Amino acid sequence: MIDVGRGNVLIVGGGIGGLTTAIALRNADYDVHVVELRPGLRSSVAGAGIIQPVNALRALEAIGCAQECLDAGFSSTAWGRVLDVEGNVIGEMPGATIPGSGLPPLNGLTRPRLHEILTRKAREAGAVIEYGKTFTELADTPNGVDVRYSDGTREVVDIVVGADGVHSEVRAHVLGETAKPVYNGQFAFRCNIPREPEIDRIILQKGPSGTAGFVPLAQDLAYLFYSTSWDRDDRPHPDELDEVLRERLAPFGGLTGRVRDKHINDPSVIVVRPEEWLIAPPPWHEGRIVLIGDAVHAVTPQLGQGAAQAIEDGVVLAECLSGGNGLEEAFARYAERRYERCKLIVESSVQIGEWDVNPTEDVDHAGLTQRVLGRMVQPI
Repeated sequence: MIDVGRGNVLIVGGGIGGLTTAIALRNADYDVHVVELRPGLRSSVAGAGIIQPVNALRALEAIGCAQECLDAGFSSTAWGRVLDVEGNVIGEMPGATIPGSGLPPLNGLTRPRLHEILTRKAREAGAVIEYGKTFTELADTPNGVDVRYSDGTREVVDIVVGADGVHSEVRAHVLGETAKPVYNGQFAFRCNIPREPEIDRIILQKGPSGTAGFVPLAQDLAYLFYSTSWDRDDRPHPDELDEVLRERLAPFGGLTGRVRDKHINDPSVIVVRPEEWLIAPPPWHEGRIVLIGDAVHAVTPQLGQGAAQAIEDGVVLAECLSGGNGLEEAFARYAERRYERCKLIVESSVQIGEWDVNPTEDVDHAGLTQRVLGRMVQPI
């Protein structure tokens, strides 16, 4: 049995999951060192905005970050609404709440603002964060993980947490080379826009070849996303992203049509990414090395739960490591608590994406979303 007490932890990856884990582990009295490959806080933030469902807010509340997120974002009294291509309402998704918590079904805020909150909280808690740095070698030994860094330095740590995303370099040390993310055949376009009054919750608008959507981020800000089938080898040129997006949104009336005509005119503010997924069965660790977030359960964006699940991972991992058991038992308990929950999110998101591409008679986007949200309010 490996027993490290309150030892020192290296977290590889300074994104949402890594920072959340850093805060949770510092609160549990572990020494924490975060390394992030990108050269700075701003460069490590990709994307437009972030969706925080109530289960993410509950986990953030557990580490003292929820209220600042609520203050910085836009809280909604319901999860979402579904429109047809002309803009007519065809479905409602009230979402779910946690009895007695007072937390809203949904909060949206910008990614930079969330990273600022989490980075400051992690540093205030005592975590050390270094940018422009990662590992080059990990050697798991009986006395700790021997880590060699990209800057030539070296140290031995008690635990390594792989929080380095969907294309994780740590993953191979735990799962080998067989666990790879799967491309679901879709690209997601995103950009921030001025918030229209009706964007007071997630708005989904179904089109003939994809789904457009909107998320409120502040009183005056929202983001547009568009998910559509795409040949992965035919990535659009960065200078043409606005033209490509306007062309794809041409069939839409209503809200999407207005936003297209008023605001889609600058390719530099549009982010486009392939949608990928992964759900690896336990164990999620090998020796002293453990995985969290997209490194082990990458989620496509259809349910807005990717960041939420990474945040929950960090909270649960810290709880399990603080339970007084050996490392092997703590890691096993962590994966046991997380696997089925994450699997439900991954598989449900993939199903909604498949419905977007190949609609069938059993399409029930709103119903499946509502059922999953109901599951997410259950204890983690």
